[in-house]
Order: sequence, then C-alpha cells, then structure tokens
Amino acid sequence: MLYGIVAAATALLLAAVLAALLRVPALRLGLLDRRQRQRRVPLSGGVAVVLATCGVAVAGDRTGLAPLGEGTGTLLAAGAGVAALGLVADAWRLKTRFLLVGTAVAAAFVVPYADTGVPAGVAAVGWIAGVALAFRALDHADGVGGTAGAVTAFGVAACAAAEVMDGLAVLLSVLAAALTGFLLHNWPPARVALGGCGALFTGFLLAAAAVTTRAGQDAATGAGVLFALTAVAVADVALVVLARRTAGRPLLRRGPDHLAHRFRRLGLTPAGATVAVAAAALPGVLVGTLVHTGVLGTSAVLWVAGGVPVVVLVLWRVRARVPGQGRGGPETRAGRGVRARQGLPPHHRHRPGRSSVPLVQPPRESAESPLRAPRRSASSQVGGSLRVRNG
Repeated sequence: MLYGIVAAATALLLAAVLAALLRVPALRLGLLDRRQRQRRVPLSGGVAVVLATCGVAVAGDRTGLAPLGEGTGTLLAAGAGVAALGLVADAWRLKTRFLLVGTAVAAAFVVPYADTGVPAGVAAVGWIAGVALAFRALDHADGVGGTAGAVTAFGVAACAAAEVMDGLAVLLSVLAAALTGFLLHNWPPARVALGGCGALFTGFLLAAAAVTTRAGQDAATGAGVLFALTAVAVADVALVVLARRTAGRPLLRRGPDHLAHRFRRLGLTPAGATVAVAAAALPGVLVGTLVHTGVLGTSAVLWVAGGVPVVVLVLWRVRARVPGQGRGGPETRAGRGVRARQGLPPHHRHRPGRSSVPLVQPPRESAESPLRAPRRSASSQVGGSLRVRNG
C-alpha cells in the first residue's frame, strides 16, 4: 500500500518533469500536432507518460517492492511496442490500418487464451485494438484523452485489486498518476499533446488489463463490464461514424465532430468541454467496477448501454452554436462594426434572394488624403476555435 502511494507520486512528478523537458526537443524536431492551426503543440506528452509509467513499474519490479508478474510484464512490454508504433505515426503519416494491425499483433501476445478460450480470445484481440484506436481518436482536444484515460485507469485498477492482481493494480495506478502529471501541461490551453504514442499506449494498457481481470469469468457479464469501462470512447466513435455517414464524408477524414467539439458548440469553454467528457466517462467506469466486484447486478450495465445511444443522438441532433457568437461575444461586436460600415441596421441578417448592399451608399473617402490613416482590415474570428486532433 505504501509503495503504491510512493510509486503513484513518483510517476506524477516524473511525467510532469519529462513533459516539460521534452517539449523543446519536440519543437526542434518538428514533432507537432498537424491539426493545430493556431498554436504549435509538440507531441511529446505521450513520450513522457510512457517513460514515467514504464520506468516506475520496472523499478518496482527490479527492486522487488512490487513485482509485476509474468503476465503483467508481458503486457507492459507489448504496450511499449504499441507506444513506439504510435511515435512513428506521430513523426510520419501512417495509415490507420497499419496501426490497427500492429496493435492487434501486440494484443495477440497478452490475451490469456487458457482462461478465455480461442474464440473469445480472438474477439478480445480485436476489442483491444479497437479500444486503443478509440482512445487515439478521443485525444481530439486539450485535456480530453488524458482525463478520460486517468478516470478509466482508476476503475480498471480497482477491478484488478478486487481480483488480487497486485502487480496489475499498481501498474494501472502508476498509469493514472502519469496521466495526471501530463495533464498539468495538457490542460487547456495545452503546451504539450498526448499524440498517438501516449494515446495508443493508454488505450492498449487499459483494454488489455480489463480483459485480463475478466478472463475466466462469465462471458456475457464480462462483455458488459468491458463496454461500461470504455463507454465514453465507444460513444465518441459512434458519434463520429454517425455524423460522417449522414454527411456523406469518409470515415477517416478529420473533422470537428467528436465529443469535445460538440460540447464546445453548445457554448462550453475548452476546460468545460474537458470536464464534460470526464463526467460522461465516470458513470460508465463506476458501473463497470461495481458490476465486476458484485456490488451491482449485471442488469446495471443495460443502463449504460441504453444511455450511450441517447447521448450520441442528442449530441448529433442538437442545434448548437459556436462559442463567441452569443450576446456580447467578440464575433458579435465585429459583426456590428462591419454592419455599421455598410450602413446596415444593427440586427440585419442576410437572407437568400435579398441584397445585403444598402440602397444609399455612404460617401467614399478619398484614398489620397494624407490626413487620414489607412484603415485596418477587420477580421471576424470565432472565439474559442474548434480544434481537430486525431480525427
């Protein structure tokens, strides 16, 4: 118990320090978020999370204070391989199918086929790879991937502790602490990003650990627990698929249609959208943990299974507004200035079929007058612009 607290505190501080130290090298190497147009955000946060998690876990195993065990050591090694694949994807553009195949190969080495059986083991491999990619997509805005990962890690760690898998529980606690230290630099506005390296590593460890804790138990209940633990990632993928299919856009084309983007359009601040995603992840994690430990019955998972489609449909159908377009927002003030210069009434709106040019044009000022300073061009920018990451 004491070592777990010390290990978590060490991982938190180590991840925070490494995220700050690796930021400058990532900027010099050009390891940046390609979807961030307003700010250059280095993708070094994931490397810090991986190094902190692996370093603390390996130190505990080597010193004998917290032995990982054979299965947990293999899981950590496979996660490091997935992280390396994600780092390659951050540096060079890799197609999603390569990431899916590479993650599935790593998952094939960690699934306990003796407890699950071959058919269920093969399904578990596909599920682990899918969850890893879902967490990569979940890292689409500042703080979202790290927050959802930390909340889920605490839940899966509680499940592992209930099964007396101490090494796995310590590993997941260290992962949650490392993500928390990373969030010190990733909270909006972010100075570093998780990237494919950290997102794939987090999703892979969480999914594989959840499969390990449920191995050998009832398959139907296990499927419900696994779904509940990762319900927020499933909801994000379902929302993106629904939005892009109905809009006729390719599934792999990036766009502002993830969970945090929808919350931002509802008027939430960047930090508020991050908190909203974490709040959406918490009920599923709690239900999954309580069902696994036997506190709740299996039927409780049905509430999560029914709530996910409702949330997806509401966020997909709701008529949202972009932050900054409300009363007194910066775009509203800019729009008033443009309308005033055009001689339009304050609340004029352009309608199809009607000309927005006033009937009486204001007199133009002479461009040759030396007493008049040149006008500055007005540009209306949407406050709190929507960011697209890991679409």
